[in-house]
Amino acid sequence: MNNIFEETVRKDNEEFEKLMSGSLDDLLNNDDLNKNEQNDDIKIGVITFPGTLDDKDAMRAVRLAGASAVSLWHQDQDLKNVDAIVVPGGFSYGDYLRCGAISRFAPIMEKVVDAANGGMPVLGICNGFQILTESHLLPGALARNNHQKFICKEQSLRVENNNTAWTNRFGNKEEIVIPLKNGEGRFTADQKTIDELEGEGRVVFRYIDGNPNGSQNDIAGVTNKKGNVVGLMPHPEHAVEKGFGTLALGEEKGLRNRIDGLRFFQSTIDYLVNKVGE
Repeated sequence: MNNIFEETVRKDNEEFEKLMSGSLDDLLNNDDLNKNEQNDDIKIGVITFPGTLDDKDAMRAVRLAGASAVSLWHQDQDLKNVDAIVVPGGFSYGDYLRCGAISRFAPIMEKVVDAANGGMPVLGICNGFQILTESHLLPGALARNNHQKFICKEQSLRVENNNTAWTNRFGNKEEIVIPLKNGEGRFTADQKTIDELEGEGRVVFRYIDGNPNGSQNDIAGVTNKKGNVVGLMPHPEHAVEKGFGTLALGEEKGLRNRIDGLRFFQSTIDYLVNKVGE
């Protein structure tokens, strides 16, 4: 048994050393990490609110996907000519009143709402999802987890809609793994809204292998009717680099080389490139 364990550790160490043997620049430009051609002309903005946690991670994900990342501040009065927007996770304004309730009144959100209604791709991650529901860009609400505890885990999801601006690189019904961390992640809505989401194919992601927070119908993410606005509770920006992604489906140990999150950002680049070419 000890020999098997030692051999497993040795192989894992060899793989990790191989991954890390290059320079930082080599890692950042590794073709395995970055399947897209560089599209520096495409600019994706990432908003920072007071209390935002994952803005830098989201900007790095954008760059690894091949686009230019643009930092946006909650008090900005314009969107700096970006082509798409990420509203990242965290605890904006300390989650006072209700998660996302104060952020919806930030000056930049008026511009985001107008741009989203005009067709611009917008992705809300965790707290960003909460902000998008509070801003009425997406239906429903995110309530306290049914077990009343904060959770942090790698979560299996099923892709229910791969026709949005943020999911076109996934297969229909594909199962993926994305990190999940939240205390208020339970998706809830009235029955009419749930029926509309299900009937119109607007449930984008569904939890599988267990519902982590009590979300209705195991809903992990939804989209608007146009398919340009997507919100989800899991964090794709935390699964974009080999060695720092997630374990494969069914694995309990090994290197975290699964990078399903990168395809979210590659998807919107593809969407924008194809839109320009139309």
